[in-house]
Amino acid sequence: MNTSPPNPQIQIRRAGPSDTPAVATILTDTYLATWKPQLTADAIARFEQEDKIAAYVRSRLAEFHLACVAGTVAGMVDWENDFVWALHVSPRWQSLGLGSALLAHAEAAMAVAGHAQARLETDTFNEASRAFYRRHGYAEVGFYPDESWHSGFTTVLLSKPLTPV
Repeated sequence: MNTSPPNPQIQIRRAGPSDTPAVATILTDTYLATWKPQLTADAIARFEQEDKIAAYVRSRLAEFHLACVAGTVAGMVDWENDFVWALHVSPRWQSLGLGSALLAHAEAAMAVAGHAQARLETDTFNEASRAFYRRHGYAEVGFYPDESWHSGFTTVLLSKPLTPV
């Protein structure tokens, strides 16, 4: 799937093994900026001790699609079937359209694969994420305890109908 992002300087491509450090840096930066300030001390210790970022990159790197600007990896998206597992843009590259381009890329691939909707999750405290997805046509369709962080968060399930291709 090769969709054209809205900004021609943004290139979207599949990740390869040499992208591991750049992707890990993006995930670490967004963890530090968004998640860590909200976590309990126990959840921080558990997350960092289990090295969840490295484990995630090892297990899913081949599925990642990367947003690059002038050859620099600046963001990533990971989806499976109709579910977006992750969309992260380095804090240094936010507000330039990379998140929108990555989301549109994933949604287009889902539609081509025959999915009628796109789904994803965020947490209620993450107002910036919730607003971003609302701007892109997602509706909040469910709320439930977040079992990933063990910090008392509430997860929000969002859904958006896709236009058939």
